[in-house]
Amino acid sequence: MRRILAATIAASVGLLVGAGVIPVTASAKPAKPVAGYTPPPIDWGACTRPSLVSRGAQCGFLVVPLDYAKPGGTKIKIAVSRINHKSTDAEYQGVMLTNPGGPGGSGLGLPVIGESVPGGAGDYYDWIGFDPRGVGSSVPALTCDPNYTGYNRPFYVPVTKKLEKTWLAKAKGYAQACDRAGGALLDHLKTTDTVADMESLRKALGAHKINYYGFSYGTYLGQVYATKYPDRVRRFVFDGVVNPERVWYDANLDQDIQFDKNMDVYFAWIAKYDAVYHLGTTAKSVKQKYYKTLYELIKAPAAGKIGPDEWNDVFVSAGYYVYGWEDVASAFAAWVNDRDAAPLLDLYGVPGAPGSDNGYAVYLGVQCTDVQWPTKWSKWQRDNWKIHAKYPFITWNNAWYNAPCRNWGAKAGKPVDVNGAKTPPILLISETLDAATPYAGALAVRKEFPRSVLIEGVGGTTHSGSLSGIACTDDTIAAYLATGALPDRVRGNRSDKQCEPVPQPNPAVATMKANTTGADELRAEIGPRR
Repeated sequence: MRRILAATIAASVGLLVGAGVIPVTASAKPAKPVAGYTPPPIDWGACTRPSLVSRGAQCGFLVVPLDYAKPGGTKIKIAVSRINHKSTDAEYQGVMLTNPGGPGGSGLGLPVIGESVPGGAGDYYDWIGFDPRGVGSSVPALTCDPNYTGYNRPFYVPVTKKLEKTWLAKAKGYAQACDRAGGALLDHLKTTDTVADMESLRKALGAHKINYYGFSYGTYLGQVYATKYPDRVRRFVFDGVVNPERVWYDANLDQDIQFDKNMDVYFAWIAKYDAVYHLGTTAKSVKQKYYKTLYELIKAPAAGKIGPDEWNDVFVSAGYYVYGWEDVASAFAAWVNDRDAAPLLDLYGVPGAPGSDNGYAVYLGVQCTDVQWPTKWSKWQRDNWKIHAKYPFITWNNAWYNAPCRNWGAKAGKPVDVNGAKTPPILLISETLDAATPYAGALAVRKEFPRSVLIEGVGGTTHSGSLSGIACTDDTIAAYLATGALPDRVRGNRSDKQCEPVPQPNPAVATMKANTTGADELRAEIGPRR
């Protein structure tokens, strides 16, 4: 789930409201919750995103209530895209909703993944993307504070009381900014609200059941949908599986541990290719160089911009997955060996673009209200210092990323008790060392969904890496989508099928491409997630 606090969380100009909010005169009596809402048809038209335009996709808006307890009240608009099936109508198998994760990730471009399913198995479906409420092209879209992040920020690790007070004030200030910007929307960003939107989308598409492909946080959306609407589930794929028993405070602590372990794997990979990067011949020496540089940047930021926090942020993606390992290592080497900060600046990005904190704002809007977070700072201190002592890589970065939840303006709810007992067979995918959604979560969901089957990318560190050209995994997905066939479920608390993980790159090879059409574009559409 999305965690890079730097470039992805930059400027904002407040809640983008106006033409897309459809006010309705309030009724004399408070509305009572109703069982269902029937949306108007989607007015499909042309898309503007190049990846969708080139595929002849259609785009439009789904009109839904801001508050499903008041279906006659204020309406909002959910941006939706569709790439129609390429098979014959006789072979057509229905709509395939998709979600890239986050929460807060834009899914409008995600339907392109259909063409990455081997053997043309994706051709049987209409692939549907959408920007969840508050996100991207949906209206209104939430942004909060244009000055929250930038270059050379205060050190994440609160080694002094001044640093701690500074970050506490920053986090509280961002929460207050979102409270001002979000208005009524802030009270309706829970996972259950987006699940209700998915059900409205099913109705608007005229589908009796939906198929679904969810990555990362998108797997949790699918779990909750399947719990609430099991009779509407057809074929569901969850890649990078969220543990529903750990949402959300505990889930972030779990991440801290595995991210640190994954960085050790990454540092060992850099050491393996010392002839390329010249950063050390052992994982230990490379790791020492990483931390030595981090502390040097406190006093002397690279190019006056990349301080210890920005340095840490640049490396976070290497803990997520193997994609981009060479780029991060090259930036590491360029600075340490040549004092060239340009690659670091390129990877960090330019903060300050209007609305660029949208993903972060909605991430908090969902996580802070799905469940009540601890409000006593003493608990955060105790838990994070304990983990930091052994696993320091991302612990305090992660803590401050989520700290606005302590002061969030909207009232928190209670998470859904996920239960897949009535759900048809679904497919789960996870690599053993996934840091963003640790492997234990996939096992927990496998237990909750007794007809599910789990593919394990054995020993891999990549989060949500399906459709990357690993035949063992991708062919299983294709068979499931084509016919419903799944590997046999085995006894015990373990994976049902073991596959190779997404391979570590070889920087000695000039160009490495996944053996899948559109794989590069797929990775771009999914993007980095927490």
